[in-house]
Amino acid sequence: MTELRPHGAPPSLSWPHPLPVCWCLTDGRPGMENQAVGLAEALGLTPVVKRVFLKTAWRILSPHITAFKRYAFSKKGDRLEAPWPDILIATGRPSILPSLYIKGQSGGRTFTVQLQDPVSLRHRFDRIVVPAHDGLTGKNVIVMDGALHRINPERLAAEAPRWESRFAHIPHPRVGVVLGGPNARYSLGAPEIGQLADQLKALAAQGFGLLVTGSRRTGAANMEMLEKALEGQPAFISDETGDNPYFGMLAHADAFVVTCDSVNMITEACSTGKPVHVIMLPTPGRKPSGRDKFSRFHKSLEASGRIRPFGGRIENWSYEPLREMERVARLVREAYLAR
Repeated sequence: MTELRPHGAPPSLSWPHPLPVCWCLTDGRPGMENQAVGLAEALGLTPVVKRVFLKTAWRILSPHITAFKRYAFSKKGDRLEAPWPDILIATGRPSILPSLYIKGQSGGRTFTVQLQDPVSLRHRFDRIVVPAHDGLTGKNVIVMDGALHRINPERLAAEAPRWESRFAHIPHPRVGVVLGGPNARYSLGAPEIGQLADQLKALAAQGFGLLVTGSRRTGAANMEMLEKALEGQPAFISDETGDNPYFGMLAHADAFVVTCDSVNMITEACSTGKPVHVIMLPTPGRKPSGRDKFSRFHKSLEASGRIRPFGGRIENWSYEPLREMERVARLVREAYLAR
């Protein structure tokens, strides 16, 4: 269990006293957890993070099996016990069953906010927050562009000085390179890394500095290959030791190159208002389709002028930053107080 310090709410999101008790329920994946914590912070609440893990039967069949909920939770996770929270913000498939359990145990008092489509039993949640490309609507559904996250101008302004000296040797303009990795739809391996390395070296030859980071899915082999290819170039490459440079990169980069496989990473880059170039990765065994969620997401942001495909060139343009957190927080707060 992790207790977080308060982030502070805008005056328009002030609460009656005492403040509601808020839990964020996740399976510990950073990308998912940041969404829940970010919403709690935008609400001006101090969340307690609960990380839960399901036993095998419920993990495989969730969310379609809801019987015997109290036996579903592995001892590896945090304990779920009274006093129950006033507001529960949960995200990810493994959180659906625990959310319903807490709702029931609290006698319906806990206000449940589920991030992403729970697929089944949607009517049991007080609010469901989903990206527009999911295509879900309903009385208890809040639709947004992109994904929720913890990026805002205040946080980046606070983070920027911490990385000033670390990035001092990297010339301007700086390109933030943010890499995801293979998933069920996209692949990222040696051919893609090789092509990207050639493109980044060409940018460096034009005077661009490089700020590069990967994610858990990128893989050590891919990062080692890219680091070796960029030896001698004006590049900062995160080695995943020490402090995470991600917020610093978002603050100091002048433009971004981001792989297409992560809604979170693209949304976070677009929240800065800086040019965002998206690397389109191959989709083995799949025919291109405008009907899948990723394609709808990419096309929506491209149509709004926020992203452009990356072809080796860095372009300069402006757009309205993608910041949905405050609006979503306001709607959640209004629904909670109305209830």
